[in-house]
Amino acid sequence: MRILIIGGGILGTAHADAAVRRGHDVVHLEREPEARGATVRNFGLVWVSGRTESELTATLRSRELWADLGARVPGIGFRANGSITLLRSDAEVAVAREAAGRADARERGFTLLEPEAVRRLNPALRGKFVAGLHCSTDAAVESRVALPAIRWHLTTSGRYSFRPATEARTVTRTAHGTVQVRDDHGTVHETDLVLVCPGATLSGLARELGGDLPLRRVRLQMMQTTPLGETLTTSVADGDSLRYYPGFAGAALEELKAREPQALTAEQHRMQLLCVQRLDGGLTLGDTHEYDEPFAFDVDESPYEHLVTVTEELLGHRLPPVVRRWAGVYSQCLDPTELVHRARVDDDVWIVAGPGGRGMTLGPYLGEQTADLLNL
Repeated sequence: MRILIIGGGILGTAHADAAVRRGHDVVHLEREPEARGATVRNFGLVWVSGRTESELTATLRSRELWADLGARVPGIGFRANGSITLLRSDAEVAVAREAAGRADARERGFTLLEPEAVRRLNPALRGKFVAGLHCSTDAAVESRVALPAIRWHLTTSGRYSFRPATEARTVTRTAHGTVQVRDDHGTVHETDLVLVCPGATLSGLARELGGDLPLRRVRLQMMQTTPLGETLTTSVADGDSLRYYPGFAGAALEELKAREPQALTAEQHRMQLLCVQRLDGGLTLGDTHEYDEPFAFDVDESPYEHLVTVTEELLGHRLPPVVRRWAGVYSQCLDPTELVHRARVDDDVWIVAGPGGRGMTLGPYLGEQTADLLNL
């Protein structure tokens, strides 16, 4: 088939990879010279640990697909580094112990560790904590370089063409039933199937095709340091992540919330600490969650101060200098039971959007799922 994909983020790219691997020809449009949305403004985490029971099968399959991508495309920087959620109170330990005692804990790779075992696993963690929840199935990729690397690999197939700085304007059908996409260069692309992956851009063509999509937008703030000077062998989270990720819901979490309020800044900005070391040695730190639009065009300094304080307490020493800060926006399904909003808006025209903060984790699985659904 001839497949045209609109949107160069992780969903569009994952769908392109699934289609090319199944022998189809793909033309891929991206309105910017390079993807600039949440796909490149994230941690690059493939995050199994916090997913709900109903999401676990999909998440583990996506983890397998990321590992396969890493073997085919080493440039994405895939590494099976796992994660440690560092716990600083008995109430947080109780939440982790409850999660580690569930039936699916072995699948997730959960192990509750004493401080000495945490430091053996990740010697860079020399700060204050009372335990750590290790998740061996968590992984990471280099979000800023993964998509160009995947596209380069797809180009070698001879069945893939990427068109940057090209915005799709109209999707129509000829009298003979052929789907046509006209771009802002005046080129008309005839195709058999159109997949629209608009990311957080829910206006314009996405709205014309799908109306008001059942999605909301979420804004986050993050930052990056210079190289740490030593290896952080796992990704790191703090106890606030237990409050954010739905996989930790349960009686122990409710007790934690009742007994231990978050720090004021963390509560106001709906924060958790996630920390990933990039291949160049720098640390990516975040994040916040803002749901009420219109979003500000500038960033708030207090969350950054909070992240630095917490990270330094857990590392046991000062952070290297922060070299960049940024904000990003992603779209999220209003129905929490949906992994993604996938809708046929016309014969052979589909919209796929709204995985929320799970986009990097679930991208390859969602591409494979769409390909199976459409019998590609």
